Amino acid sequence: VQLQASGGGLVQAGGSLRLSCTASGSIFSISAMGWYRQAPGKQRELVAVITSGDSTNYADSMKGRFTISRDNSKNTVYLQMNSLKPEDTAVYYCNADEGPLYVRYWGKGTLVTVSS
Repeated sequence: VQLQASGGGLVQAGGSLRLSCTASGSIFSISAMGWYRQAPGKQRELVAVITSGDSTNYADSMKGRFTISRDNSKNTVYLQMNSLKPEDTAVYYCNADEGPLYVRYWGKGTLVTVSS
């Protein structure tokens, strides 16, 4: 299973970006999909996750600003990011849990830079 993320870029504080991540390859079924991020010098942290039943969970600092969604027919997860802050600057990684054993796959990441 391969995950390809896109949509990162440079945006001013207060702006918006929409990230996409599509899974491809030998897919039996995908359960949860999610986004994590890693800022320079920091550990990777959870941004948001969404189950196959569309239940969602967000890190506290993203609640109300970020929205995760998915299109199961396209094996794609989205992250709509609004009211971006400089501290949101990070490489954003998507992941997906696949198959009956919930094997977790990771994408390569997409860089989001928020200027002040």
